Formats: sequence, C-alpha cells, structure tokens
Amino acid sequence: MNEIIKKYFRNNKLPHIWCPGCGNGIVLGALARAVDKLGLDQNKTAVISGIGCSSRSTGYLDFDTIHTAHGRALTFATGLKLARPELNVIVITGDGDCTAIGGNHFIHAARRNIDITTVIFNNNIYGMTGGQYSPLTPTKGKSTTSPYGHIEKPFDIPELAIAAGATYVARGTTYHTMELSKLIANAIEHKGFSVVEALSSCPISFGRQNKLGNAPSMMKLLKEKAISIKAAEKLPPEKLAGKYLIGELFRKQLPEYTEEYQKIINNLTEGGQMQ
Repeated sequence: MNEIIKKYFRNNKLPHIWCPGCGNGIVLGALARAVDKLGLDQNKTAVISGIGCSSRSTGYLDFDTIHTAHGRALTFATGLKLARPELNVIVITGDGDCTAIGGNHFIHAARRNIDITTVIFNNNIYGMTGGQYSPLTPTKGKSTTSPYGHIEKPFDIPELAIAAGATYVARGTTYHTMELSKLIANAIEHKGFSVVEALSSCPISFGRQNKLGNAPSMMKLLKEKAISIKAAEKLPPEKLAGKYLIGELFRKQLPEYTEEYQKIINNLTEGGQMQ
C-alpha cells in the first residue's frame, strides 16, 4: 500500500482532512488498488468529483482531476468523455452530491450508457455540511434536519441505477475492502455506465446522532448487515430481512454513447455533409 500511495497520491497534500474513523480513505484506497491492478495510465485517467466529504478525494489523487460544483460531477465527466473518449473517466461522489442535487444528472448519465465509472461513497448523511439527512438516510434515522427520526424512504442505489439504464451495477462496503476494490476494477473495465455503491460509515455525524457507537462498532454493523449475492440466492426471504446485498448485482452489454455518437459523425463526414 505504501507504494500505491507514493504512485497514485499527491503526497504533499497528505494527511487528509477526514474525521477519525471516516470510511472515505478506505474507499479511496480500494479505488487506487483497482487502478493499480488494471495498470491504467495515470496520464490517460481522469477523476472528477463534486462537493462534499468524499469529493475532496480528487485533491489527494495524482491524476488529471477536476473538483467541480455541487452535484455536477457527472456533467463535467460527460463533457470530458465526449471530448476525449479515449480517456478512462472516473467520478467520485457522495450520497447527497449524487442523488439529491445531482440526481437528475445521475439518471440521465445512466440512461445514455456513457462509459463513465461512478463510485458513490454512501455514508447516509451530509457529513461535511452540517449533518443533514440525504436521499440515502435510512427511515427513522436522525440528523440535524430530522432530529425526531427521518420519515422518508431512502433510494436503493442499485435499483435506481438499473432502472435508469446503467449497464454495470455493484455494491460493496468498507469492511469488505478487497471485494470493493475488485468491484471497482470490474466497473472500470466495463464498457458503458458503471455504478459502484460503496457503503461507508460516518461515526462523527451519522453515528453520533444515531447512537451507533464508535468507528469499529459501525464497521461491525456493515459486516453483520451485508450478505453476498451468491449467499443470498440460497436463503429464504425471512433470512434476508434487514440485510443488503453486496457484490456484482447487474451486468449487461448495450451500445455505448460516445461510440454511437462517433458513428453519426463518421457517417456525416463520409457522406460529404459535414466539413
């Protein structure tokens, strides 16, 4: 890991600013290991983020990076992929950044099936900006904007992504670190819009408000509530109550957006209708 840190991180920007026990560093480490496993060229890999705790990640990574506006990481990434389709484009985003202010961009990037890998750091709350509830805060979860318990139902990210048109969807946790890294690597290799939900923990904000204990206790909860998709196939519905599936949840090959767009340009050029 020391060699990976030296190679893929801006070491003059470390140590990071995240709170003690935050899972963001674990997810970022899983991403770096995935890039290393695939042997991606750092000069041909761009990492884009929005605003929030997890979105600070781009400042630490030694790639071509863009730290964009709140909820707009996927719009910047879409423009970059269209302009430079040969690049590996990875988006780092949080639960609020991606599914609240950025929700419309998320479903349309999935609908287009553009070749972008999106890693969603899901810690169930707006951690950096005041501890408000997000679209992924569990029902009855407490936050600064739901002090008596959240009454809304959270999105299920994999279900939302699949319904919108994403062609690779997976979910991992910060407890199952090596599996998470493998899923991210698979997502990067996939041609099309790829989503990896990384379930993480925020002990300072979400954990403290919901009396979930310290960072190790929250990590233990991730372990206890997660069940692999293969194991789940062998269990009756009652055994799956209160659990969430992890692993590769969906994969399908469909035409990719930038390739289809290039076909139109080629047809117009070859037909003499475009200079």
